[in-house]
Amino acid sequence: MELPLRERNDLLLSAGYAPVYPQTPLDDPGLEHVRTALRHILTGHLPYPAIVVDARHELVLANDAFDLLTEGIAEHLLRPPINVLRLSLHPDGLASRIVNLEQWAQHILDRIPRDDLYEELSGYVPNAAPGPDHVGFAVPVRLRSARGELRLTTTITTFATALDVTVSELKLEAFLPADATTAALLAG
Repeated sequence: MELPLRERNDLLLSAGYAPVYPQTPLDDPGLEHVRTALRHILTGHLPYPAIVVDARHELVLANDAFDLLTEGIAEHLLRPPINVLRLSLHPDGLASRIVNLEQWAQHILDRIPRDDLYEELSGYVPNAAPGPDHVGFAVPVRLRSARGELRLTTTITTFATALDVTVSELKLEAFLPADATTAALLAG
């Protein structure tokens, strides 16, 4: 079975066995090598924004270019824990700066389970059916910024071979320019 480590541990516990996979807090000294590697990746992605989130979509780490995404965001959304999906779709968050909000919101909502967070987020955006060009991935976000309109695509990296529950649930999201104009604006 291709179950996530957390679910494997839960199955073992329900069968009366001890969990096999550790769940180490990310700030534990034993995971310093993981935090160092993540910081190197984030720094190496500059001048483009990149973030690391946990299983609850809460911000763990971000590079300096993340500030470009958070300009003008309401302070209450930037207090830890910062849920990046809420930050994206909340009316006081990025939503007011996203030119293609309906398309971007659909892209986000397609990726998450239908739980309380889904219900909250879907309440922030118009209920729009995906258009004929919606493919579910590689949806560029068109974002108004002080530098001009940015067109960004994202890639998400997971650490599927990790043997620690915490590390296996991390996701690194890297924002990349979708066109030469955006690349030039971010390089400047």
